[in-house]
Parts: sequence; structure tokens; C-alpha cells
Amino acid sequence: MSETNPLLSAWDTPFGLPPFDRIRPEHFAPAFEAAMAENLEEIAAIGTDPAAPGFANTIEALERSGRALARVSLVFSNLVYSFGGADLEALDREMSPRLAQHGMRVALNPQVFARVRALHERREELNLEEDQRRLLERTHLGFVRSGAALDEAARARMTAISERLAVLHTQFGQNVLHDENEWHMALEEGDLEGLPAFLRDGMAAAATERGIPGYAVTLSRSLIEPFLTFSARRDLRERAYKAWIARGTHPGEHDNRPLIPEILALRAERARLLGYETYAAFRLADTMAGSATAVQGLLAEVWEPAKKKAAAERDHLLALARREGFEGDIAPWDWRFLAERVRLADYALDEAELKPFFVFDNIQRAAFDTATRLFGVTFTPRDDVPLYHPDVRAYEVRDAEGHVGVFLADPYARSGKRSGAWMSSYRDQEDLDAPVSPVIVNNNNFAKSEPVLLSFDDAETLFHEFGHALHGLLSRVRYPAQSGTSVRRDFVELPSQIYEHWMALPETLRRYALHHRTGEPLPEALSERLLSARNFNQGFATVEYTSSALIDMALHGHPDPASIDIDRFEADFLTEMGMPAEIGFRHRPAHFQHLFAGSGYAAGYYSYMWAEVLDADGFDAFTEAGDPFDPATAARLRTLLSAGDTRDPMELYVAFRGREPSTAALLRNRGLVAA
Repeated sequence: MSETNPLLSAWDTPFGLPPFDRIRPEHFAPAFEAAMAENLEEIAAIGTDPAAPGFANTIEALERSGRALARVSLVFSNLVYSFGGADLEALDREMSPRLAQHGMRVALNPQVFARVRALHERREELNLEEDQRRLLERTHLGFVRSGAALDEAARARMTAISERLAVLHTQFGQNVLHDENEWHMALEEGDLEGLPAFLRDGMAAAATERGIPGYAVTLSRSLIEPFLTFSARRDLRERAYKAWIARGTHPGEHDNRPLIPEILALRAERARLLGYETYAAFRLADTMAGSATAVQGLLAEVWEPAKKKAAAERDHLLALARREGFEGDIAPWDWRFLAERVRLADYALDEAELKPFFVFDNIQRAAFDTATRLFGVTFTPRDDVPLYHPDVRAYEVRDAEGHVGVFLADPYARSGKRSGAWMSSYRDQEDLDAPVSPVIVNNNNFAKSEPVLLSFDDAETLFHEFGHALHGLLSRVRYPAQSGTSVRRDFVELPSQIYEHWMALPETLRRYALHHRTGEPLPEALSERLLSARNFNQGFATVEYTSSALIDMALHGHPDPASIDIDRFEADFLTEMGMPAEIGFRHRPAHFQHLFAGSGYAAGYYSYMWAEVLDADGFDAFTEAGDPFDPATAARLRTLLSAGDTRDPMELYVAFRGREPSTAALLRNRGLVAA
């Protein structure tokens, strides 16, 4: 242990949080070196153990291995995404292939795999508990899917593929971040027609951060989407929209288009080495969906109804636009602007009127208080812990039994921070040798102003990410590999998406949607109009999302991905699918970080909709109970959240719901039943 490197020293901070105040970029390289060396020694000791393979000396030993490396890696990866900066980004480019190589040395260790395989073959004789049996099966499957059962030449190729993919994933993500940091549109007072005060404040703050006078639109979603919604200047909307969709497509060193065919080809090669025809087939074999056919069936069930609904919405927008003198066709940079006008006309619902009631602090408290009522957990601010940025706030989480974990909230957009919203962890819950409590972080990218005002969509996003956080915080498992969100990709979105439902409860709106100046609650009539309008523009939203899920499947199911010209592929795909010209992808391939800045959602972007089937059907359990806080139903939901990967996800869902899910609630919630 080092006396000078805080990453390698014991952490004496409150709750064992990382000592952010002492960690510097230069500490990571030596920490990684030491942690990787230690991990290899641990793996070698497992593989050469003279004792016969047993669950304790093999599977549990693997669970104990790599803890130092996991600690360093979690701090590093979180800071790269949340904090950024040239030093961390350079180190990320350097370390990503080395960490991939290290991971494959562990995953392809023949001696360790021989022990795991021997145990797996004897699993019926081992008298294992349920979580142990699942851990053994999943550990064996993990080795097999990493290539451990292949011959030596194939294993070497798997390692080379992993190293190259790590480089490409890092480069892809950094290219998108580069484009987001580089572009802004400076505006003066005369350019602000139609923009409400909250957006002007956010744009003024963005200009100040960038050191320019006046106002700035950046490519942060918290600014670009409201700008496209409210700006009366069609020319400026067009300029902003085209910059937004051009991320990753600028010729030169930051162009992501050449990276995509190589990423896809390497993934396809990996799948073929493992006996699968395509990467989609490989990925989906280990999901709830199980196959590309099942995924395509789900997406097809909503695609045509969504297009029909979007066409009706387009005609409605165009009718209003014609009355106001609009000529020509609706373009993608017009849709949000015209939709807001229609929403105001049809529902008397004005986003600028709503937003003053959605103050960030109040909505964060709503998320906390909802968890208290459902699960009995409380959130107490802690000002005595080191944090990595002044924007971050720390909370101790407790329940009736005592300390549960620590929750970190990092809500605001800033230069260097990745766009979007996500949950992550600095430490995962486990109880193998002693209780280890989780440290969970939520990142959002809300525009910072005074006060910080959210759209209703922003508020739902906060609840979404907090649902992920609860999945990590409420975990009650023995083994680290089964902790919290370590579940199948198309199950991991259930806790986040079901939690969104509580944001839309009338009682939540009455209690927490309070005007930032007067403190008055959202008027009942306005609340009713908000909730009645929830299916408004759902054709647009469903087409925007589903098209991205469909192109994900098309790319990862392509028979010869190395030959893909991504611009031509994208254009042909849009034509083939009958994509409405007025709507663009939610994520174009060149900035689709879910797919190409890592493999987490590759051939898996459908999982948001798969989980929506679960969450819509699952929330109906509370509706049927007659109480959105029904104690018995909430207790079953907490059991699901606490179980991590200790049981098959469909078994967990059925135990919660009493039956398998139906798509009826999803189609109803999206207003697609009669579309």
C-alpha cells in the first residue's frame, strides 16, 4: 500500500468515500499498475490452487479478486464522464486497451476456466443455495462468452478484438464530447424572440461559462431541445438542429463515421468465433428477449401504429401552421416548435407556464420522499464528505435498520462533462465477508441558472435516474457480481422506468410542483391539463425512439458490417422503414454513444421499450391495489429491487406481479391502441 497515492491507501473518509480532495490525475496510472498486478496474482493463485475445485476456493475466490482494481476503475471511469479534462481523457485513451487486455487475461485464464467448468459440470451435486447456483451458472457463462472455451489461436484473437474495441469505444465517445464542447451559437437580444425567461437565463449562464457576451445555445440537451421548442426564428432553429445532428460527422480526426464499420466488424467477428451468425444473435442470446425475432416483434408491434399516429400529429401541426401563414413542408427543426403551439392551443398547456413550478430542489425532494413512502428510506444531506465538484451534493441513506448507503447528486451541465443522464456507482453493495454499503451517483445535465427550473420531461428524467439509483442502493446480495444493476440489459431499465410513474401522480404535483417565486402549488386545472396531455406528441416520440432501436438491430444484424458506408446505410434505412421526413432519429449512428462509446446497449437499445412493457404492466399492480403507495405492493417491488441478479429476471417479475407481463399497458400509455 502506498503512503502517497490516495487510490492505493486506506480511505478514512466518512462512509469510506473516495478522497476526492486528494486524488489527482497522476495518481491513476500507478494505481492501475499496482491493482492489475495484484489482480493477476490473485487469479494465478486460484488457477494453481492444489486443492480440488470447490465453490469457495474458485467461485468465491473469484468474487474476492480484483477489488483494488475495481475501486480504482470505478473512481476513474466516473471522473472521466462527470469531470472530464484533457489529463483524464488522455489517460482514458492510454488505459482503455490495457484494461481490456488485462480483462481478457483474467477471462481467458485456462486454469481458472478449467476449475469453473469442472464445478459447472458437477453443479447438481454441490448442494448450493439459490444465489450460489445462479452465480456459478453466470460465472461459467461469462467465461464461455468471453472465449475461454475456444482454442489458443481464437482466444488470442478475442483478446486483440477486445483491445481494439476499447480504443475505438473511447475514441468514439471523446469525439462526440469534442463536438459538443466545440460548438455554440452566440445570440444577442434581437435573436431571442419566443424564448422564455428560464431559457434565456440558461443561455446567459452558458455564455458566461464559455467566456462570451450575451447568450449561447450549446449542444447540451437541456438547452438545445427547449431552444428548438420555443425559438420563433426558424433560421436559428435550423442552424441549431443541424449542429445537433451533425455531432460525430465532421471530416477529420474527430469523425466517427469511419469508426462504426470497424466496431461493427470486430463485434461480428467476435460473435462468429463464439458460434453465432451475427453480433445481435450473440448479444440477445443472454437477454430476457432471447432472440432478434422477439425484439423485432416488439418493435414491429409499435412501429406502424406509431407512424400512423405521427402522421395524424403532423397533419394537425400543419393545419395550425397554415393558419399562421407557414408555407412548404414541416422540417425536423420545426416539429418541436409547432408541437408546442398545438399543445398550447389544444390543451392550453404552455411549457413556459409550467416550468416555473418545477424547481430542481423540489423535484429532487419529491424523488427522495417518494422513496421514503415506498421503501422506508431517508436521505440526509452530508456536508462533511469530500466531493469532486462544487455542483455535487451528498446524502446519507438510512432505513429502519440503519445505514443503507450514500447517494451523490451531480445535476448540472458543464464543460467537460458528458451529455445525457446516467446512474453509476463508486462502490457496489455486497456482503461476502462483511457488509459493504453502496455509493451511488446520479448525473444529469440540467441548465444551471437561478433558480434551476425543469421541464416536466426533465423531472421524469430525474425520477428515471433515481430509480436506477434505488436499484443500487436497495441491493441486498451476498456476492459483488450480483449487486444492484448487475442484471440483464433488458431488465435493468425496469426500476428506472417504473419509478417515473410517481412523478406524474396528482398528489406529487400538488405537493412538489411549487412556483419558484410564490410557492403556490401547480393549479389543479393546469395539473389536469398536463396529465391529460401526456399522450400528446407520442407518435413523434415513439417514432424517434423506435427508429433508433431498429437501426441498432439492423447494424448489428448486418451480414458484412465492414462493407457499410454509414451515410448510405442510414439514408437507405430511413427510406426502407418509411421514416417520416419531419422526424429524425433520437440518436444518429455517428453520435449514438449507447451503441459505440461502449458495448453496453449494442444490439440492446430496444431494452428501454422492453422494460416499458414491464414498467407499464408493473405499475398497474399499484393501480389495481387502489393506492400508488400500497404497502404490500411496494414491499414486493423492494424485493425485486433488492434481489440484483440472484434470480432469473422473469421469475423476479412474476413474483412481484403475479403473472408475466402484457404489452397492453404500454400501447395504452403511449396512446397507440387506436392509432
